[in-house]
Amino acid sequence: MTLKSDFDEVGYVALQGFLDADEVEELQHETIRFIDKTVSTLPEQVVYYENRNDPTTLKQVQRIHEHDDYYMRLATSNKVVRLAEELLGGPVTIQNMQYFNKIPRMGKATPPHQDGYYFMIEPQEAVTMWLSLGHADASNGAVSYVRGSNRGGMRPHGSTGTLGFSQGIADWSDSDDRACVQMEAGPGDMLVHHSLTIHRANNNSSDRDRKSIGFIFYRDDVEIDKEAHAAYQKKLHETLKNQGQLRTGKS
Repeated sequence: MTLKSDFDEVGYVALQGFLDADEVEELQHETIRFIDKTVSTLPEQVVYYENRNDPTTLKQVQRIHEHDDYYMRLATSNKVVRLAEELLGGPVTIQNMQYFNKIPRMGKATPPHQDGYYFMIEPQEAVTMWLSLGHADASNGAVSYVRGSNRGGMRPHGSTGTLGFSQGIADWSDSDDRACVQMEAGPGDMLVHHSLTIHRANNNSSDRDRKSIGFIFYRDDVEIDKEAHAAYQKKLHETLKNQGQLRTGKS
């Protein structure tokens, strides 16, 4: 099977060694720099902490390519863009690039969900790429996929109360849980899934971080319900602020 046909069949692909050793070292170095020098200057609505009073609990940063030249170069590199175009079958545009971490002994489970529910696009032709900065497995919260769920349409979602993943599958069942395929990744490995692929992740019960960079690409023929998306983002921001999960003092 080709990479594209395999992706269409199961809804995800795993690419070991997507970055070489030098590229991994650069990614790790630039990410440390970004966290140390840039994150504190960003608008509050793009930076999430497990504990907003403790900067070491940084959980997620949105739209990092808009705030740092290194990430913009990576997001628009031939290697990354060609992969997205191959899997989606046409020209693509970067929509978001994110930093993720599950903090050791603190990072919460990611509820089962489909990214397309958040995207509010038609047709559902988008991919999420997950580029690992370190070693990820079940114990520190690596992703699990429901094989073939990309071919089952959009499932109903409901509120989860989980920071960064506010909506989850509402009719999740034991059979869904049994269908999950646990993934593992090393530094520089890339996992990619379709916007309709159901996925989840355990909490981080280990003493290790689970750091990654996420890319979201839409195929160029996708149309976005901008009004609905903006309303959702506004509601989410207000909820997080009321819960005290955003750093204050930036706008």
